Amino acid sequence: MTDEMGRKHRLIIASNRLPIVLKKDKNGDIFVTSGSGGLVTALAPVLKDRGGLWIGWTGIPQEDITRPLEPCLKDASRKWGYKLLPVNLTKQEIDNYYYGFANEVLWPLFHDLPSHCNFNPEYWNYYKNVNEKFAKTIAENCRYNDFVWIHDYHLVNVAKKLREMNVNINTAYFLHIPFPPLDVFLNLPWRFEILNSLLQYDLIGFQTIRDRRNFVHCVRKLLRGIRIYGKGQVIMGKIKNDNRQIRIGAFPISIDFYEFENMARSQEVSDRAWYIHEDLPNQHIILGVDRLDYTKGIINRLRAFQNAMRRYPELIKKLTFIQVVVPSRQNVPEYQNLRREIEQTVGEINGEFTRSGWVPIHYIYRSLVREELLAYYRTAEIALVTPLKDGMNLVAKEYCASNLEETGVLI
Repeated sequence: MTDEMGRKHRLIIASNRLPIVLKKDKNGDIFVTSGSGGLVTALAPVLKDRGGLWIGWTGIPQEDITRPLEPCLKDASRKWGYKLLPVNLTKQEIDNYYYGFANEVLWPLFHDLPSHCNFNPEYWNYYKNVNEKFAKTIAENCRYNDFVWIHDYHLVNVAKKLREMNVNINTAYFLHIPFPPLDVFLNLPWRFEILNSLLQYDLIGFQTIRDRRNFVHCVRKLLRGIRIYGKGQVIMGKIKNDNRQIRIGAFPISIDFYEFENMARSQEVSDRAWYIHEDLPNQHIILGVDRLDYTKGIINRLRAFQNAMRRYPELIKKLTFIQVVVPSRQNVPEYQNLRREIEQTVGEINGEFTRSGWVPIHYIYRSLVREELLAYYRTAEIALVTPLKDGMNLVAKEYCASNLEETGVLI
């Protein structure tokens, strides 16, 4: 896209993490692997081979970076067709901004679980400081005709910081997780600051009409000087103090359907799917794929499977439940306890129902490479996607795209 003078408009994406994972080998050398998660799955195809810039944290604390990252990032940029620009965070910033405010305040609150929140005032200070770091990186690398697209609950304050720096560029924000109803949002001590920061964007996007409705309700009840009007997918907001208009919309994200479908048809995935069938003959396979998190309802799902085995004993030796749990936030005690509870529950159910030659639950605790994941999608007759609360669970869409015979059942 170019302007009237032929200058190219760039898309700049900013998210908490870059779409890659940097790791250290035994020699201390840093190498790059592909990132995972819904945000990367949805956004990487948007920038791929189109140029532009992706700004985010590398995943490595600043104190642990002993060698230059530029060679790794340049190689990755050439591979994916867009530039990667790091924002370095200290261990203290990671603990208080990421593990603290983002994941002990906003994450549970926005998933309607205020009892999981820890409203530590120090977290908020670090959150503001890290958002300012991101804003400075954007300001130093953007041109006036760029379009900046900020993602998710980690970076709510970035547009506000950009305006304070007099950086006049078009900005959009997309929230990948739910936005809570007013009675839940009122638990947040910094509710006014969060709403005012969101209103600094030119475009605010949510996953669903419900999330947008919750946001609009909060704005109308808690703030003055803002008129919201219109109907349809995108509505308008008029901010009287600075005579500015914004757009507020519901834009449910998706996946690159054809990429998943085509990869599912590949010989490698077909071979992997055959081996799974061979290892589990005469079985109907139920599949769950989730990141380790208390919002995903993994324990509830396991108990539901246990209940089904008890109520319908004729299913014994006919069903196999494969539960994949992708490690997440492994340093957080609450997540360590959740993993322990999941594994104890799996052990309890297997101990109750295992028969000669048959184990009811196959539990996998690791990330799967894309080909292995698609093989499970192709093999499973049933996919269980049952989060307690979610923004837009892309596992459901990935399963449908990979179910080539269209005989699978999504629950």
